Amino acid sequence: MSRVRKLQRRKTDPNLIKLIDVLLAKEKPIWKDIAKRLAKPRKLYAQVNVSKIEKYLLDGEIAVVPGKVLGGGEVTRPVKVAALSFSETARKKIEEAGGKCLSLEEAAESEGPFRIIA
Repeated sequence: MSRVRKLQRRKTDPNLIKLIDVLLAKEKPIWKDIAKRLAKPRKLYAQVNVSKIEKYLLDGEIAVVPGKVLGGGEVTRPVKVAALSFSETARKKIEEAGGKCLSLEEAAESEGPFRIIA
């Protein structure tokens, strides 16, 4: 049994368990990395402000956050962000700038260049 599966057995949220299974089934290494991060304890999840996403994301890329996106800072250009969860202010700022908020499952189904921001 792999280390990720051992960590996954400790999870109690059925949606998170399903998400980890879906991500592990993908062929791209980025999704296996995200699944590994989500299998770890919750206190180790990333918490990223929208200003950091805008700073490090290039045009045409989708930001992947293995945790929560917070609303600190400003968004001045449209960005696509996939995360486990979003705060209300982060979702509002991203959508007002013309961006899009995706779940990790939706991002795993889409094609495109991805960048992990954690």
